[in-house]
Amino acid sequence: MAEQETAADPILAPSSSPSALSVRTTKPGTKRLLVTLSILLSGLVFLPIFYKSTEIYRSPLPFSSISFLSSHLHSLRPPIPTLLHVLFLRSHPIDSTDSHRISDLITLDLQSRTKSQVSVSISAHSGEGLESLDLSDDEAMDAFLLGMVDASVYTVVVVERAVKGNAKVVVGKHRHAWVVGLVEDSEVARVIAGVFWKYFVNGGREDGEMVGGEEGDALPVGSDGSLVLSFSLLNADPSDGVYDWNIQKADRVLAPILESLAPIANITVESQVLYHAPKSSISNWDDSLRGYALSTSALPFFVNSNEWHLDTSIAAPGRSKVLQFVVYVPSATEWPLVLQFPNGETSQTNSFVSPMWGGVVVWNPPESSRNVQKPHFGKHIISTEDLQKIFQVFVGQLRVLFGLRSNNLDDAEIGVTKFLATPKGFTAWELDVLHRRHTYLNLLSCASTLDSLSKLVKSLPRMIIMDEIGKQVKLSVEVASLAQNYVSHKIYNASAVSSRNARALAEDAFYHPSIMSISYSSFEHTIAIYMPFFVPVSLQVLIAAKKELTRYKRERAKYLASIA
Repeated sequence: MAEQETAADPILAPSSSPSALSVRTTKPGTKRLLVTLSILLSGLVFLPIFYKSTEIYRSPLPFSSISFLSSHLHSLRPPIPTLLHVLFLRSHPIDSTDSHRISDLITLDLQSRTKSQVSVSISAHSGEGLESLDLSDDEAMDAFLLGMVDASVYTVVVVERAVKGNAKVVVGKHRHAWVVGLVEDSEVARVIAGVFWKYFVNGGREDGEMVGGEEGDALPVGSDGSLVLSFSLLNADPSDGVYDWNIQKADRVLAPILESLAPIANITVESQVLYHAPKSSISNWDDSLRGYALSTSALPFFVNSNEWHLDTSIAAPGRSKVLQFVVYVPSATEWPLVLQFPNGETSQTNSFVSPMWGGVVVWNPPESSRNVQKPHFGKHIISTEDLQKIFQVFVGQLRVLFGLRSNNLDDAEIGVTKFLATPKGFTAWELDVLHRRHTYLNLLSCASTLDSLSKLVKSLPRMIIMDEIGKQVKLSVEVASLAQNYVSHKIYNASAVSSRNARALAEDAFYHPSIMSISYSSFEHTIAIYMPFFVPVSLQVLIAAKKELTRYKRERAKYLASIA
């Protein structure tokens, strides 16, 4: 009985003994291990594929070129002409001693005004025919000197001839001026240095050298290099009579202006006629003026933004700039309306300028001077003569908006007695000033935009940089370098065009639509998104691989021990 119970108990069977469990007589299989390791290996191979599939495309940008351009431009001063030629028209040659003395006097005067080095050259012309020059005809003298001197070099001509009264100083339409009279060397040097510095360098500015980067945002040109001139005719009260215009007749005045400013901006012109557009300020009757006077202190309230619907341009998309030029026809109850200064004097042009906005001309109909407050019903067209006068005022306002004087009359401080005007609205030396100024400010703006884009791209490693952006940036850097090259060779009109294009390309790259993509998340953010999925799966695979490898090693050790 006892033997049967012992034989039936499985716990006491021979196969369950510790010595039997540690012995393995067959070689352990590798199928389970290979399956587990293949799963682990496939996961490791998938990682670089997954990383590549989530990689953001970034076109290479010339970061070193951008950095060099930015540091180089911000260290430069505004460009100025560095060559001045003085030509003496006299009956006898000038000796070297007098030449060096006058040159030194001019150089010392200019050194007190600027740190830039200006080279002064002096020559004399004593040929025949000088006595027959008609010095009273300034236009003829200007044309004569244009064919005599180098038109690309700023030149001051001194005509040594006795005149009545003080010496005559005239600034021509081109890059030259002339002094007529018998003047001491020191006075001649002072006048020459003054004309060169104040007008040929600064365009008539009173405050020293051309302004720098702080006025970069004050350019009356859009960041894309375009400018819209919007001309509006406003009828305050059409019940008193409707006034219209034939603006095409103003092309004779506008066409040369647009041609002169073409290197600075791509200019388009539009016009409109508005009705029921009263002003916001109030005028008062003045018996001495026989009209309604509006004080210039009330001009900030003149523009009625609620009634003047001027911002309707379809030609100014994106970053273009619009300059408004308004002809305001007052109602018959305010005929004639005149602008009066605080000292009691009235405006000769009856107009005013609003910086960075445009200008306004108050136009009183001809019948307003004959019968005050008597409406003249019906439709009327502004005469061609009046229209040309109005647009001549607009040209003066445009000059002011671009940083020049509305007109140059005389300058008692330096001794300039006359400035020759040109139908183009801007003389050659004034255009040079505008070209240099806009080149400098455009290049500063271009460098600042490219530098900001470079810092933005570096700070966001997952920002999408399309090939188009890369091409625009590279081209902007190249065109900016080309503009600097033009400046160094004194080709100012070409430098203005290149700098404008460089700035526009930089702005286009910075505001490219792909820049606004939502794929700007950092790599850490991407890991945080995919971690809840990949970590649990990866952890289970790693644990399984570790267990299977441990099992295989243990079973293999048993097998090796059994056959030893």
